[in-house]
Amino acid sequence: MTEMTTPATIYRSTLPSPIGPLLLCGTGTAITAIFMATRKHPEGIPSATRPDDGPFREARRQLDAYFAGELREFTLELAPLAPNATLFRQKVWRALREIPYGATESYGALALRIGLPQAARAVGLANGRNPISIVIPCHRVIGATGALVGYGGGLERKQWLLAHEQRHAVGSQQRLPGL
Repeated sequence: MTEMTTPATIYRSTLPSPIGPLLLCGTGTAITAIFMATRKHPEGIPSATRPDDGPFREARRQLDAYFAGELREFTLELAPLAPNATLFRQKVWRALREIPYGATESYGALALRIGLPQAARAVGLANGRNPISIVIPCHRVIGATGALVGYGGGLERKQWLLAHEQRHAVGSQQRLPGL
């Protein structure tokens, strides 16, 4: 006989930010998604809320510190990134977390770094499916020419996040066009 497990309850909460409200989703112990107000949310966004907002206390603290320019690396515990995430997507999302604060990397360079130099387009698709924006910094990926391309939260938010990081990065020498 197979033992049945009950899926974890997923909670949600909103957090005001300089780029608009963020929708935080998670279990009682881990963040499973951070969406921006204008991003199309996948189906199944939970409706359960927690009056005490306990599951999100640390995420709120770290996101507030990030927006204040005081945090450069998130240390949140991340649940499995998405129930149907492929190993490839998970590999890309792990590689995104290695892009330094205030820096950028092209889709092609990211594909090369994960050992799949011909997979720039697939890297772009995986980047677009990242469910935990900002913490998994998909905004740090740019086009081969240095152009700001493809961001689920909108290019104006991507530009804001990159400019914010460059203002607060220690010893940042790299500048993006228009920033």
